[in-house]
Amino acid sequence: TFIRDFFAIKYNPKAHDPESARIDGGGRCYPNCASDVWLRSCEQEIVEPIEGHVSGHIPTWLNGSLLRNGPGNWKVGEMMFQHLFDCSALVHRFAIKNGRVTYQNRFVETETLKKNRTAQRIVVTEFGTASVPDPCHSIFDRVSAIFRPDSGSDNSMISIYPFGDEYYTFAETPMMHRINPRTLATEGRICVTDFVGIVNHTSHPHVLSNGTVYNLGTAATKSGPVYNVICFPHGEQMFEDAYIVGSVSCRWKLHPGYMHTFGVTERFFVIVEQPLSVSLTEFVKASLSNQQLASCLKWFEDKPTLFHLMDRETGKVRYTFQSEAFFYLHIINQYEEDNHVVIDICCYKDPEMINCMYLESIMNMQSNPNYASHFRGRPLRFVLPLGVENADAVTFKDHPITQRRVVKSFTMSGISTRLQPTKMKHSESNYENITNMAINKLQEEEMLEYCKGTEESDEANEKLDGETMVNLVTLEGSKAQAFQLSNRSILVRPELLCDWGCETPRFNYDKCLGKKYRYFYAISSDVDAENPGTLVKVDVVTRSIQKWCEANCYPSEPIFVASPEPETEDDGVVLASMVWGGLNENRVGLLVLCAKTWTELGRCDFHTNGPVPKCLHGWFAPNAV
Repeated sequence: TFIRDFFAIKYNPKAHDPESARIDGGGRCYPNCASDVWLRSCEQEIVEPIEGHVSGHIPTWLNGSLLRNGPGNWKVGEMMFQHLFDCSALVHRFAIKNGRVTYQNRFVETETLKKNRTAQRIVVTEFGTASVPDPCHSIFDRVSAIFRPDSGSDNSMISIYPFGDEYYTFAETPMMHRINPRTLATEGRICVTDFVGIVNHTSHPHVLSNGTVYNLGTAATKSGPVYNVICFPHGEQMFEDAYIVGSVSCRWKLHPGYMHTFGVTERFFVIVEQPLSVSLTEFVKASLSNQQLASCLKWFEDKPTLFHLMDRETGKVRYTFQSEAFFYLHIINQYEEDNHVVIDICCYKDPEMINCMYLESIMNMQSNPNYASHFRGRPLRFVLPLGVENADAVTFKDHPITQRRVVKSFTMSGISTRLQPTKMKHSESNYENITNMAINKLQEEEMLEYCKGTEESDEANEKLDGETMVNLVTLEGSKAQAFQLSNRSILVRPELLCDWGCETPRFNYDKCLGKKYRYFYAISSDVDAENPGTLVKVDVVTRSIQKWCEANCYPSEPIFVASPEPETEDDGVVLASMVWGGLNENRVGLLVLCAKTWTELGRCDFHTNGPVPKCLHGWFAPNAV
């Protein structure tokens, strides 16, 4: 298959992981990568803004606050969280005004943080960490807690987004926290379940130019779980006025998909349903037996990824496409062109990278020669044809069809720790054939036939049999493919955007969301690169990349800010917070790059009174000065 062969052959771990000659005298597999930047804990908040040292030039027109969110503290008393996603949320603020910059950070005052602080131990189960058992909670308490949305963790440590003039921190639970964009004080908590009845939502809603916000959430119905697109209309009562635009039924009633983001174009919402699912039976077991939530994730590697296109006006699903399985966290952008929908995604062959973010994995990465291959991702472009006119034909030659097991599940197992058993429990249902629960499933033989293909059509000619299949993608200049099978399902094959690992992608959001675009900006996800802290600018037209890096420096997600009167898509600056590896844990900085030339304009360095952890996602608030 294209995706599986691409990562297995072109990026074969045996060929690309560090050879012994590259391992330094300390026995480290990745001597250029400082994993300690992810292991730091903020010991003391910086409530009052501190001044930094500016070098170079920060444009005077750039005024506002770069707000950041991410893991802030691994420790609770003598205990440690076991996964990066469990750490207490810490928000950062770089306030920029007239060429000067200040910095501050504060913890999000979640109920989970308060409970843990009071008990001085972990008393709320997180994604990868089981809580200390509470002898006062009976089995009946645990059963009733399953049906209360506020019974679990409310640790919103992934992202931050505006709702009108208010800013909220997000995770994938329905709990959001309102943050003052000037003081970083936590001013309130919202449970989205109270307004639209969802049990979780993505960490990345879409904020339109008119202030309306859309997000994707999962809800329980009489007929099974569904994915709901939720609209929060711009106004004074965005949550009270929220409503469901439309719904998509989950393909498996007992395994709703894991959703971290979704897409929006001028006419469609794009819902990408990957075969990483949340097992509802395992969720009940985990809740009753106090296991970490990661034990509920199941990966079905031989099941296709589905692309649902929902009409924005009617809320009805107009099209569903399929590709072979891949894992993703972030969609770059998506748009419509010449009766096609184009969607660019940061793809991985499987979700093993989630396991790489356990505490033990991060601490031991320098002795793990396979660590880099688990993080091996590439940006891929999928083109979804809405019509079949003027299609080109591709002829496939004979090949023997061999049978193989179609259904195979993989548990996202945690690393053995003091807080949870060393061996994950597998239920018998993990190995049942769940094909009968699938909607619009592929016929087994057609899936096998398609999976014999490779990136180049001449290689496919040697492997596939004597059936003529039509490439439905007619978009000029595109190398992506789509084939309609005899059961009328359409199977798509992506093309490579650039040969570099890209994560936390951003672009000119205000101008290009849901529209044809040319540039996106990202951090490197290749931990075995010469400089793992590289920032990249990708030209999706020429497929070229520009890089910025500095030794031992690890920038965050690059956020584009347009100049006051932009003439081109990349007319502006890119902002990124910076931390440094090694003994520089008390140092943090703000980097300002020229988005057009990808060169440094200026920076501001701060020396703090304690460690500053690396953050995940953020937002530029132009009015919060």
